[in-house]
Amino acid sequence: MATVSEISVRYIEEMAAADPSSATAWGVPGFDDRLPDLSPDGLAERAAIQRRALEALATAERSGEGDRIAADVMAERLGVGLEMHESGDDLRPLRVIFSPLDQVRRSFDLMALGGESDWETVAARMQAVPGALGGLRRTLEEGMARGQLSAKRQVLACAAQCETWGGLENPKRSYFASLASRYPGGPSEERLRLGSQVAAAAYLELGTWLRERYLERATPRDAVGQERYSLAARYFTGAELDLEETYAFGWDELYRIEDRMRTVCEQLVPGASLPEVVSHLEADPARVIEGVDAFQSWNQALIDRTIDELDGVHFDIPEPVRRCEAMIAPPGGAAAMYYTGPSEDFSRPGRTWYPTMGKTRFPLWREVSICYHEGVPGHHLQVAQVRYLSDTLTRFQRLAGFTSGHGEGWALYAERLMGELGYLEDPAYELGMLSAHAMRAVRVIVDIGMHLELEIPSSEGYHGGERWTPELALPFVIERSCFPADFMASEVDRYLGLPGQAISYKVGERVWLESRQAAKERTGASFDLKDFHRFALDLGGMGLDQLRAELGRY
Repeated sequence: MATVSEISVRYIEEMAAADPSSATAWGVPGFDDRLPDLSPDGLAERAAIQRRALEALATAERSGEGDRIAADVMAERLGVGLEMHESGDDLRPLRVIFSPLDQVRRSFDLMALGGESDWETVAARMQAVPGALGGLRRTLEEGMARGQLSAKRQVLACAAQCETWGGLENPKRSYFASLASRYPGGPSEERLRLGSQVAAAAYLELGTWLRERYLERATPRDAVGQERYSLAARYFTGAELDLEETYAFGWDELYRIEDRMRTVCEQLVPGASLPEVVSHLEADPARVIEGVDAFQSWNQALIDRTIDELDGVHFDIPEPVRRCEAMIAPPGGAAAMYYTGPSEDFSRPGRTWYPTMGKTRFPLWREVSICYHEGVPGHHLQVAQVRYLSDTLTRFQRLAGFTSGHGEGWALYAERLMGELGYLEDPAYELGMLSAHAMRAVRVIVDIGMHLELEIPSSEGYHGGERWTPELALPFVIERSCFPADFMASEVDRYLGLPGQAISYKVGERVWLESRQAAKERTGASFDLKDFHRFALDLGGMGLDQLRAELGRY
């Protein structure tokens, strides 16, 4: 009879071989020259690996609380993942973010580029792109045959991504040509040139097929309805949610945040409206970074300084976790900043990725909070700390246990925490944090509202009593989030293509805050915030229902 740890190791090894993109993300060596089989056969193979692991867990030896927690995490994640597969969700995988075609492209971002053998591996993986995208096309064809179709909005967004990464307007600036141009010269030059050409051509071919063949069959309907949304929300949060109560919570949070924003605006520019204060902050040359390179350097300096100041005071940060790189994201993806974790052995560090959207001027009033969210004490501290805990967490927990509600909830909580710790004393930076939180509250409202086609409260001045549509959502999210219009347009597309994920930030933060308050009430004057965070982060990633239960034992 296998132990929980042995089942975890076997699962990671089997899944790394079946999904080389995940292997690269996890930092599991030996698979970087390949790409996953994205065809229906590949989907079925990975589902079979999940089923075998679940069956083994049912009879696994469990010794102590560590095994119980690890087994529960693995069973919940694999179980809901299989439900998503069996619902046909992976036969309609086109979306503006986290689609398989995005997964293939991102695999290259995480590859080592140090020595000649690294570049040989890059060239081999480039040659594998046509096969991977061909498998994706067969999956989309199977979805068409079964009536499992992506929405037109997402098809158009993915076709545009294919054209950007394939270099439709300028082949020399395709994603793959740009990557190959970083090669310093040597024996792999010709292989890289040919590999970049075939990879780019495969993306362009898929983009053409999406526009000419798939688009006419795609569904014009964006809303996915109650059943699909409920399953997706459980996948992304690891919680059974009352969606109407969560929708009402989103409105309450938005109103609370907007009240505080008005107070902070009065501190910054007395008598001015929020748009006027934002204009004031963005026109102030003392609060702006000019140039992409300078902004990347500023971001890196803030990450490094924050690690130095928090370590040993509010968190104990292991030496390998102290390294986090600030990166500029390649063009073509979604507009939101994101994070990628370190490799299993920390030879590749954790990284924050900032999509510039063509900007060269960066007002800093909101960027400080975003950096805390993606870096430290947000995603980097959370994810990299878990990777480090090889003595106490299973391999599944360290590499595959991330749940959006837990992870994004922690990162949003981390933004607020930095205010509590005195790092947002400048009202401009507090306003930036509040605008980010307002945007996450807006996400709860419009994500649930659009997909379930709920009514806007009659008490709301914005179209009260009407039902949500994408057309109503876009002006609302622009006005109430204070984020740029192009960013929020990308965000609305993201919500429509990835139902249930956008709510995980505020829903997760709510669990973190409520669990901390409950711990304070239980322990009274002996409550130690640093120790609470240590206990909580050392649990590793898990669904929110399990997180609430485990933190209830603190």
